Amino acid sequence: MLAVISPAKNLDFDTPPHVEAYTQPELLEEAELLMKTCRQLTPADLATLMKLSDKLAGLNAARFADWHTPFTPESAKQAVLAFNGDVYTGLDASSLSASQLEYAQSHLAILSGLYGLLRPLDLIQPYRLEMGTKLANSRGKDLYAFWGSLITEALNDRLAEQGDNVLINLASNEYFKAVQKRGLDGRVITPVFKDAKNGQYKIISFYAKKARGMMARYMLEQQPKSPKDLQGFDLGGYRFSESDSSEDTLVFLREEQG
Repeated sequence: MLAVISPAKNLDFDTPPHVEAYTQPELLEEAELLMKTCRQLTPADLATLMKLSDKLAGLNAARFADWHTPFTPESAKQAVLAFNGDVYTGLDASSLSASQLEYAQSHLAILSGLYGLLRPLDLIQPYRLEMGTKLANSRGKDLYAFWGSLITEALNDRLAEQGDNVLINLASNEYFKAVQKRGLDGRVITPVFKDAKNGQYKIISFYAKKARGMMARYMLEQQPKSPKDLQGFDLGGYRFSESDSSEDTLVFLREEQG
């Protein structure tokens, strides 16, 4: 099985990676093409386009200006160790062993507005470009138009490489929208995480993001062979609810946190 997760806005390029292994993004030439458009944006443009403060807009304009190939361990960092948001707190990649990260190369992928699709150990340089950004480019009005079928084709290649046709969707709606389901040579299974609040089970964004990272971690540790194997997920106090689940949606519930 292949799991997909979203990237994170927050980045950590200060902490040295605990592994030396790295790879190059497979869609790097496409990222270079997109970067040509990004570099034309002024800080004021970025502030408006991405709804950023002046400080963050200036930071990201500088990132676009500094972005350059070739990527080396001195100028870039492995994606799964560079992203630093809620999903990555749950995943806790810095504590994964070298062998687990090697397994992740074939069984985990990261969707990205700039890089399209990343393997965990693909090098990246700092950036901020969310998939939902309405950035007009040479291929259309936004990033969905830019990536077109390229991400889906890359996912099909990954599915074929790792030996089955099951894609576990642990990404946000914003990012998974970049996957063209009709062109996907696989079955999509979506885990859903709900927390009890005021007597009802609801999707609470902060908890759900962390849980998606924990599920990715669970997959790397347990190396499941079928979607049914995911039902044993119990990290963080979640439990599988068969009555709330369907063939392609696995629902996990957690009681209210004290």
